[in-house]
Amino acid sequence: AIARRSSYLALLLESPMALSQLIKLCAASPWIAHQLKQHPLLLDELLDPRTLYQPPSREELEQDLSNRLAHIDAEDLEQQMDVLRHFKQANVLRVAAADISGAVPLMVVSDHLTYIAEIVVNRAMEMAWQHMVERHGTPGSGKEHDDRQHFAVVAYGKLGGIELSYSSDLDLVFLYDADPNKVTSGKKSIANAVFYARLGQRLIHILTAFTPAGNLYEVDMRLRPSGDSGLLVTHIDSFEEYQLNKAWTWEHQALVRARPVAGDAQVIVQFDEMRKQVLMQLRDRDRLRKEVVEMREKMRKELLRNEKGFFDLKQGEGGITDIEFMVQYMVLAWSTNYDNLLTYSDNIRILDAIAENELFSAEECRDLADSYRAFRSDIHKIALQEQSAVIDEKTVAKLRARVREIWQKYLLNSIN
Repeated sequence: AIARRSSYLALLLESPMALSQLIKLCAASPWIAHQLKQHPLLLDELLDPRTLYQPPSREELEQDLSNRLAHIDAEDLEQQMDVLRHFKQANVLRVAAADISGAVPLMVVSDHLTYIAEIVVNRAMEMAWQHMVERHGTPGSGKEHDDRQHFAVVAYGKLGGIELSYSSDLDLVFLYDADPNKVTSGKKSIANAVFYARLGQRLIHILTAFTPAGNLYEVDMRLRPSGDSGLLVTHIDSFEEYQLNKAWTWEHQALVRARPVAGDAQVIVQFDEMRKQVLMQLRDRDRLRKEVVEMREKMRKELLRNEKGFFDLKQGEGGITDIEFMVQYMVLAWSTNYDNLLTYSDNIRILDAIAENELFSAEECRDLADSYRAFRSDIHKIALQEQSAVIDEKTVAKLRARVREIWQKYLLNSIN
C-alpha cells in the first residue's frame, strides 16, 4: 500500500527515524500495521518520536482539530468530514504507540481514546447543526433571542464509562427539549420534531459514512427508548417518562454508565437530574438481585465463547461483565441511601464510592478494581494484536476466582 506512492517511499528513504518507527510499530502490532496500510498519510506521524509516543492533552487535541479545520471552507462538509477522520486516525495512532511502548498506563489510554471521541462527536454535532440551520433555520421556541440548540448527545457504554478501546462502538442517545410542534425559522421551515430527527440522522452520517479518508466510528443507537423501534431522537420529557414507568432493569443498569458528552447545557442539566431521579428510586433489593442475575445468565448464554482451557475476558464467569453487573446492582440498590454512588459513570470510581460507604469491604473493592484493570489491560493488548478477547485461563485464575467469590457473596446469596 505504501509503495503505490513514490512520495511515501521518498519519505522513508529521507527519514531513517520514520523507517525505524514503522518497523518497530508494525512488528509490535498488526493493528497498527493495518492502520498504516489503510491510511498511508499516517506515515507523517512517524517523523518525530517525541510527539509519536506522547498523546496530547484534551486541550491540545481541541486546538489540533481547530487548526486542521481552520483552512477548510465552512460549507464544504465532505472536506470537513475527511479532516475529522485524519484527526482521529493520527491521534489514535499516537495513543497506540504510547500504549505499546509502555509510556502510558491503561487508564490514561482509555482517557485519551475517550477525549478523541468526545471532541469528534462535539465537532460533528456542530457540523450537523450548521448544515440543518442553513437549510431550515433555527428551531422555533416562542422566545426572542433564543440561541440555544435544545439538543444533547448522551453517551452510554464504554464512551459513557470513560473506558473506550481501539475498536469500540459509540453507544449514543439523542435528546431535545424544544416544543416539537413549533416550526423552524427558515424559508423551508419544518416542525421542530422533524428538524431534530434529521439533525440526528445527519450526525450519524458524519460519524459513520465511509469517505476517501475512511470512517470515524460505528454508532449504536439501540439503547434509546424502545430500541430499534423507537424514535431516533427523543424529547427529554418522553425520555424521563419512559425511564420512570416503562424501562426494564437492564435499561437502568445501562443508565448507570450514561453521561452527556455534547450539546445544550440546559438539556444536559435536565438529563443529569433525570438520571439521578431514576437511579435513586427505592427498589426491592432481592427482586433487583434476581433480575440482574437472570440478565447476566441470559447474556452469558448468548455471548460467551466457551473454549476449554481458555477464559473469555468479557463474558466468562469472574470476568469484566460480572464486575460491571455488580457495580450496577450496587448503584441501583443503594443510591437511594448514598447519592455519591451517582457522581461518576466509570466503574473504578463507583467502586471507590462503594468502599467509602462500606457496602463492600475496602479489600473487596480494591480486588475488583485490580481485576477490572488487569482484564481491560489484556483486552487493549489483544486488540492491538487483532485477536479475540480470549486468553489462557491459568494466567488470570486468581483474579477470576476472587471476582466469582465476591459475586457469589453479594449476588447469589440472600441479602439481609
